[in-house]
Amino acid sequence: MKKIISIFIAVLFIIPLFAAHIRGGEVYYRYLGVGSAANLSRYEVTLKLYIRCDATTQQLDASEPFTVFTKVDNRQFGNVYNAPLSREQQISYDPNSNPCISNPPKDICYRMRFYTAIIELPDDPDGYIIAVQRCCRIAGIENLQAPSDSYGATYSSEIPGTNVLPLPAHNSSPVISGNDAVAICVGSSFTYDFSAKDPDGDSLVYFLCSANQGGNRSNPLPNPATPPPFSEVSYQPPYGGSFPLGLNATINPSTGIISGIAPFTSAQYVVTCCINEYRNGILINIHRKDIHLRIADCIPLKATLKPDYDYCDDFFVAFKNEQSNPPGSVYIWQYGDGSKADTSRDAMGLIQHKYADTGTYKIKLKVILAGQCTDSTTSMAKVYPGFYPGFIVTGSCILKALQFTDTTKTKYGVVNAWRWDFGDEVTAADTSHQKNPTWKYSTLGTKKAALIVQSNKGCIDTVYRDVVVKDKPIINLSFKDTLICSNLPIQDTLQLQAGGLGNFSWTPSNRILNANTANPLVFPTNTTTYTVQLDENGCINTDSVKVRVVDHVTLDAGPDTTICLTDAITLRPNTDALAFLWSPAASLDNAKIKNPIAAPQATTTYQLLASIGKCIVPGEIKVTTIPYPVANAGFDTTKCFKDTVQLNGKMTGSTFLWTPSYALSSTSVLNPFASPLTTTSYVLTVYDVLGCPKPGRDTVVVTVRPPIKAFAGNDTSAVVNQPIKLMASGGQLYLWSPSTDLNFNDIQAPTALFANSGVYTYIVKVFTPENCFSFDTLNIKVYKTAPDIFVPNAFTPGKNQNNLFRPIPVGISRIDYFRVYNRLGNLVFSSNDGRGWDGTLAGKMQDPDTYVWVVQGRDFTGKIITKKGTMILIR
Repeated sequence: MKKIISIFIAVLFIIPLFAAHIRGGEVYYRYLGVGSAANLSRYEVTLKLYIRCDATTQQLDASEPFTVFTKVDNRQFGNVYNAPLSREQQISYDPNSNPCISNPPKDICYRMRFYTAIIELPDDPDGYIIAVQRCCRIAGIENLQAPSDSYGATYSSEIPGTNVLPLPAHNSSPVISGNDAVAICVGSSFTYDFSAKDPDGDSLVYFLCSANQGGNRSNPLPNPATPPPFSEVSYQPPYGGSFPLGLNATINPSTGIISGIAPFTSAQYVVTCCINEYRNGILINIHRKDIHLRIADCIPLKATLKPDYDYCDDFFVAFKNEQSNPPGSVYIWQYGDGSKADTSRDAMGLIQHKYADTGTYKIKLKVILAGQCTDSTTSMAKVYPGFYPGFIVTGSCILKALQFTDTTKTKYGVVNAWRWDFGDEVTAADTSHQKNPTWKYSTLGTKKAALIVQSNKGCIDTVYRDVVVKDKPIINLSFKDTLICSNLPIQDTLQLQAGGLGNFSWTPSNRILNANTANPLVFPTNTTTYTVQLDENGCINTDSVKVRVVDHVTLDAGPDTTICLTDAITLRPNTDALAFLWSPAASLDNAKIKNPIAAPQATTTYQLLASIGKCIVPGEIKVTTIPYPVANAGFDTTKCFKDTVQLNGKMTGSTFLWTPSYALSSTSVLNPFASPLTTTSYVLTVYDVLGCPKPGRDTVVVTVRPPIKAFAGNDTSAVVNQPIKLMASGGQLYLWSPSTDLNFNDIQAPTALFANSGVYTYIVKVFTPENCFSFDTLNIKVYKTAPDIFVPNAFTPGKNQNNLFRPIPVGISRIDYFRVYNRLGNLVFSSNDGRGWDGTLAGKMQDPDTYVWVVQGRDFTGKIITKKGTMILIR
């Protein structure tokens, strides 16, 4: 039998070789029955191609070449079939169709062109591949390697052979029916429909696959198509054929619905869906559709929550929507604990709630926008606070078993799951699910151990700890060198302090108590070095502490000193004491340390008791306070641009200096003249010789008003007995002179009314409250005529004179429009602000000819004046 394929191909056109306009396509076919001979089958094959809606006529093909290949050897079968255009359909996304999307996309538009051919083919054991190739895709596709407009596309479909589909059975391919013009917003949850209907009732399985190339800029419409296997496009990491929209978007293999979170970049993305078609459990066909999806910079209204939430810290919890929504969205939360619903207007719906008791609660979220758009969802909140994860490590030696002990505490439920990662870099098997495992390290260094711990109430957390592996156990000594005082009848006892894991022993054994503990007591009469040994399961380390014996305490509290009042000073006595007690303590940050910080509010003598054990010695230091020199730079002031002001400084001290010197008449007088051109802060610095070594400072800010740029308006014209509104600018206050024929002379925009023709000149003073001012002049030519718009009848663009064609308003308050048309009625120039035409269109000089013009304006009473006529462009 022969298979006829009516190939209906919605194709993108080609513009001269480099046109980039393809937006996707697919080939599908329908079995029509026996062909013109008994051994032939008849099929209608359709190629539907998506092209840009702004494609020009030159870019649209009247027909497309359709090539058939035998699957057994990928060789061309027969001639290329010419598929003529049979119909066209335009689909687009209406930005007004969904008021629940903020900033909706306005450029989602596909021009679908369908090309059809009827093909008769003999049944073949291996079947056929039908393909059409076209260049080029559009520029700037985000998930393809640049330049994306150099890629073409191959659209193909497979006709199964009799090996997989024995006669008399035949196949019609699936037809994808989803809406392609949909809005998908950046960073938001979305769905896109690739679902298809199969005319034969076959089972369909959907998956995402790589798009195929086909055609290039030098051969944009291969005829015939290049044979399979077809090369794939090159994707830009992190995208790929199986994840063209990133890892957060997947396709449901049963429904063909893509869902997930859209990419966070607004751009075009190539997405290809492959559909495996099964009949009686046998794969008979792979159908493909290739589409460019526009991810738009819009914001949809969506209620989105995680599947569940675990709150293990306290009863005070926080909820938020998991994506941004349009401004003005209102979030209504129900917490599932019987409390009243709460409303949030936060951008993400953020809200806080305190549960009264533990439990698993069903939370509900409803989002409302403008009272008409809503969405809702639910989730579960597991509230079981009092979960405190932790662990300790016992041991530190290489090739010795270190004990890892879970110390996690939970107030509710029980800890029931552990996953340890010991951070051993030499193996991947350094994990355990025991509660308290052991591990031997074979290398030295710091290991990052981790414990993921979970309770039966859903609380889960991860804690980390650095494990230091050494060839010897770690001994932590609180001090390596210390003192003890022995002066009969005074005899001190000192406690040594060591930290570590294992068994301790100290030597020498004389004049020591508890020598086999970490913290023995010693009372030597002479300087002695005590050695400690730590035995950690056969791994040994040693360290030592030197205890020096003295018979008295040395102390020099330091010389008396002077500071500036309100300053602080660190007291630094010279002593070998180990303990300290200062008084008075009120002005010290810590009266029990060697070097406290003192901030006395008056002259103070500090007493010190320094001690080594029971040996004590007193000392003292006097801190005298001297007030800072007084500097008064005067009040901040404001001046006009290029004006001069006098500073008024005052001081109590011996010397002074102004800084910076910029625009000052002198830096060494208290009342210098300042003339800065920009706002400047001047600092007065005062010194004295009373004992405070630091200066006093004060700052005065001279604010400089920017230059006044007075503008009275452009010279204009008016007519007798018609009011005209003047408009000045450049300042805050205005004064017009003379005041003749003005309704007011002290406002920004007075109205003038002239009884006689002539030329009138006005001067406007523009000034600020500080009397910074400037002047400008306005000339008004007054005619004895009605308000009118005069337009010349010819102009010569490109010449020195008469090179701009524009209307001349008299007594007109505004020009509504001024338009110029060529002989064919095409608009060549338009303006609404009185601008003139320079004789060009899109930068191209227009030919000498007669042109039609029309102008409309309004006089100062609001009356509309419309005129039209012709003029000649002369070159």
